[in-house]
Amino acid sequence: MPEKPENFDPLATTAWLAEHLDDGDVRVVDIRGYVRKTDLGDGRQAAEYVAARDEYDEAHIPGAVFVDWTRDITDPDDPVPAQLALPERFGALMEELGIGDGTHVVVYDHAGGQFATRLWWALLFYGHDRTSVLDGGFRRWTEEGRPVSAEVPEPAPATFTPHPHPGLRSSAEDVLAASQEGRGTILDARDAGQYTGAVVRGEGRAGHVPGAKHLHADTLLRQEGGFLPQEEAERRLREAGVPESREEPVVAYCNGGVAATVTLFALYRLGYRDLSNYDGSWNEWGVRSDLPAEV
Repeated sequence: MPEKPENFDPLATTAWLAEHLDDGDVRVVDIRGYVRKTDLGDGRQAAEYVAARDEYDEAHIPGAVFVDWTRDITDPDDPVPAQLALPERFGALMEELGIGDGTHVVVYDHAGGQFATRLWWALLFYGHDRTSVLDGGFRRWTEEGRPVSAEVPEPAPATFTPHPHPGLRSSAEDVLAASQEGRGTILDARDAGQYTGAVVRGEGRAGHVPGAKHLHADTLLRQEGGFLPQEEAERRLREAGVPESREEPVVAYCNGGVAATVTLFALYRLGYRDLSNYDGSWNEWGVRSDLPAEV
């Protein structure tokens, strides 16, 4: 995992961003989007992945560029939905957005949640450690009466050099081995219904990875948006069964490797470093009959 820059907190406040909005080395990224769920009855659920480009076009933080979380940073050739883009594709997008190797990226979604942390994790995976998530997101920014714009910027191209850190991304085989060997902590970030098997999304099976502990990603966020205080986040992680040792390996998963990054972000801020995202998550595990499921 890349070393965190000294005294660098990857959670940025709206006040800090307002003061640094015009800094030449800061690039703001709008990654607002949705997972729209439909109840199909009999405990089954469908989900649609949607980007909020129309909302960006209407109003965004001045100077912010837009990233479509469903397309721009994903691999179109991977049969599993929403998988991380390969280095060439990811790096080309960053360069086009004006994000270079020395850029401080500040990313926001609606309320400072899973889409922002998804890009934070993706950038960290590719070796870019100067990335902050805007606490409270666009909602807090506008509630505080801060300026917005409909102007789409045209940033000068930059040089972005991907340096993948494979340890930050787990495969199904990695998770299976951890499950069978009882190695580290496997953390399921989906809602309780999906974890217990009462709710099944898409074509997958009911249940969870055998031995996985449960902590719904939303429980690490304030109801009004933004992240819980560190002490409260740590308490909830302890209650979920995450060991206190910062050396403990933790792999998180959800449905598509997005909400899982909320838990990884919280753990990273608390000093954990042996962290990994099972990117395929239940979208992959749930449809593979060769992998075990526990209810």
